[in-house]
Amino acid sequence: MAEMWINMGPQHPMTHGLWNLRVKVDGETIVDAEPVVGYLHRGWEKLVENRMYPQIIPLSDRLCYGASMSWSHLYCLTIEELMGVEVPERAEYIRVIVLELQRIASHLMWLAAYGTDLGLLTGFVYAMRERELFLDLLQSVSGARMTYNYMRIGGVRNDLPPNFERDCLRTLDYFEKKLDEYEQIYDGSDIFLMRTQDIGYLKPADAINLGVTGPTLRGSGVKIDIREHDPYSVYDELDWDICTHPDCDCYARYRVRMDEMRMSCHIIREAFKKMPDGPVRVKVPRNAPKRTAFARVEDPRGEGLMYVIGDGTDRPFRLKVRSPIFVTVSAVPIMLKGYKVADVPAIMGSVDMCLGETDR
Repeated sequence: MAEMWINMGPQHPMTHGLWNLRVKVDGETIVDAEPVVGYLHRGWEKLVENRMYPQIIPLSDRLCYGASMSWSHLYCLTIEELMGVEVPERAEYIRVIVLELQRIASHLMWLAAYGTDLGLLTGFVYAMRERELFLDLLQSVSGARMTYNYMRIGGVRNDLPPNFERDCLRTLDYFEKKLDEYEQIYDGSDIFLMRTQDIGYLKPADAINLGVTGPTLRGSGVKIDIREHDPYSVYDELDWDICTHPDCDCYARYRVRMDEMRMSCHIIREAFKKMPDGPVRVKVPRNAPKRTAFARVEDPRGEGLMYVIGDGTDRPFRLKVRSPIFVTVSAVPIMLKGYKVADVPAIMGSVDMCLGETDR
């Protein structure tokens, strides 16, 4: 049978956003693939050049609605590096707590979508139900459920509300029991295991050479996490481990995210134990110096990085974003070749696509 190209997208249930995956097939077997992105390009990097530094924070939220706290934190971290601002210790602990809450909420949204991709609709309902609890916590801190506008250059907008620690710890106790239920549903499903094990293999060497980061890299057994290897906030003062899995397939990437949710619960508890009293924000200069700076963080999807050029005014001359999924999607052809067309949702779902940060 002659080879042919198939377009899966830009609007397709598998894509989880507006992008196109072109797959070249020989019968049912994939022999080549080509991701096509750019449909959601908004000119974000050019847009921010006409905004004062504080005005860019809410725009950073919108780089990824599933992990907006992570992106606004990365932006503030980059500008603090540019201005030489030292953040109060209590604010750093608060940042770690809300960032890990955001990581759990993001992974739960991925788990829900992955269940739907593979026919586990019960998994979708369970994961979205528990995600609401974490959105409630983030709402109590910030007043919003999705685009929080909570991070500030020099700290956070406000201190934690009364009883937040009590409510958060109760939620974590409840959630960890639910994680056991998730594993019974997913790991106990023969269909889920058949569709994820030995599917979408990505060798550690390929993952490193292609610049893949985050759970996809750690699912190939590579123990790299920015929180450990280039620590920011107070991650280096907390006791935690990097979650990896050696199987390099879709199931391994699922296992990494499940383990990371448990680890995030542990990190939050550690942060509450060590969090001191004190201010949560310092005053920062209006204008940035003429120099460059960059910062990077471990976003729920991988390494996020921002590079900024200051020109002595109150707005950036240039702000460049490194999106983890923009890089990870370049590894898709290697993950798809040799597998069947029916495996595409399982493989692409394991990547956790986000087009907001990819296209910017």
